[in-house]
Amino acid sequence: MFDFDATLPLMALQFLLLAALLNVIFYKPMTKVLDDRDNYVRTNNLDAREHLAKAERLTQEYEQKLASALRQSQLTMETAQAEAKKIKAQKIAQAQQEAQAQREQAAKEIEQQKQAAMATLEQQVDALSSQILEKLLGPALVK
Repeated sequence: MFDFDATLPLMALQFLLLAALLNVIFYKPMTKVLDDRDNYVRTNNLDAREHLAKAERLTQEYEQKLASALRQSQLTMETAQAEAKKIKAQKIAQAQQEAQAQREQAAKEIEQQKQAAMATLEQQVDALSSQILEKLLGPALVK
């Protein structure tokens, strides 16, 4: 049924030469390119993971620093508010003392003016009383 003459070995030889030639020209460079690409992707993936881990560490560190700074600023604000309340209370107490001293001074001045006015009024009353008596009784009887 089949005729096996010299064409079969020649075709087999051509097939083997073509396979060897394709292996040298096409498959080896292609596998080298694929291996290089795989190494490049693997290297970039590892670098990206390292960068991501570093970024996460830095983020965590910065968040801790931020939380610490927030606590410190809140403590500073509370201290400043307490100090401001203390100063406010001192100023209010001082102002109240000054106001009390001014009231007392004003009361003393009013009392002194009242005494002076009463003394003046007494002198005027005495003088008017004397004048009234002189007019009523005469100048000889008053003294």
